[in-house]
Amino acid sequence: MPVHFPFCATAPWMSQLFMHLLSSFAHPKAGLAFLLALTLAFGASAQPAAPPLTPDRTLIEETVERAAAVPNLRSLIVSHDGTVLAERALQGARLDRPTNIKSASKTIISALVGVAIGRGVLQGTGQPIASILGPSIPSDADARIRQVTIGHLLSMQAGLERTSGRNYGAWIGSGNWVRYALSRPFVDEPGGRMLYSTGSTHLLSAALTRAAKRSTLELARDWLGEPLEITIAPWTRDPQGIFLGGNEMALSPRALHRFGEMYRLGGTIDGKRVVPENWVRESWTPRTSSPFTGDRYGYGWFLREMHGHMAYYAWGFGGQMLYVIPSLGLTVTMASNSTEPSREDNYVGQLHALVADGIVPALLPKENETTGSLGTNDPQPSEKPL
Repeated sequence: MPVHFPFCATAPWMSQLFMHLLSSFAHPKAGLAFLLALTLAFGASAQPAAPPLTPDRTLIEETVERAAAVPNLRSLIVSHDGTVLAERALQGARLDRPTNIKSASKTIISALVGVAIGRGVLQGTGQPIASILGPSIPSDADARIRQVTIGHLLSMQAGLERTSGRNYGAWIGSGNWVRYALSRPFVDEPGGRMLYSTGSTHLLSAALTRAAKRSTLELARDWLGEPLEITIAPWTRDPQGIFLGGNEMALSPRALHRFGEMYRLGGTIDGKRVVPENWVRESWTPRTSSPFTGDRYGYGWFLREMHGHMAYYAWGFGGQMLYVIPSLGLTVTMASNSTEPSREDNYVGQLHALVADGIVPALLPKENETTGSLGTNDPQPSEKPL
């Protein structure tokens, strides 16, 4: 029975070669299976590449105008494959002026932990926090504190009572933030449910400081600020001088956007390695889910799907947002009034909708447009991160 190879029509010698290969197999079926796979591979490679998608700039502009009408929003930056599609500063804000990114600071701390592991300053996510902060653990602390790892702190699964929310004031009013966080009672086992707590990321800041013998500010400037060419100003420190891990960092919208672009590019910027590539993957691997929104959570990043594309986002109190959607080449940064809770109900939901229902569809083929990620049955985000 003759065998035809369509991709060899212009090169008969290739057909002769493949027939020789077919006869060399001990079993004809094995040879046919091999050649079928080869045919499919050649056929796939012969298919013309899809033309690059041109962003719908009209839809982007309409979305920016919608964003400008949101009372608490202060800035919006949208880029696609590194090209800025929109930049807008609102209500007297500036894109180059540092602003408090609130709990988006946790995402910065996560990046520093990844660099520290890559450089051997920290052993890895499985390292017990007690191996670094042991002297700060109270003598009467629950024995389970020695089971808590760096990974548990990153994913908010330490099991310790939260220091955020209504407990935040008592925590920062204590004389020793590290010792106070380590002495919290356990309300779940280490590795259990998500318990969002700024105390957890502050323990990471303390661990970085002790392990590296340098302040978290120095590390942030050296490991992130210098390669990203962004300014990182000093921020709040605890009574012992440790920079607050997970809150109160100040970055300009453009600086935060550049940080997001670095993650979109797998941990590099301008061809320079900043964060280990495997750390980007680890950070974006879902490990738990938020009890407030149902969104999944990795190492300092929330995850939610938008039009079939996974969006990874940092979220700070008041609406300090950084969205990265690598499959679309998309990075979006939003800064909001950080001095007060949002005045509108479901404010963060409005910000999600700007991305899911306005920006993302501008990068999709028209036939692929569907309802955005915020349907009527979706849980509504509440103003929880601190």
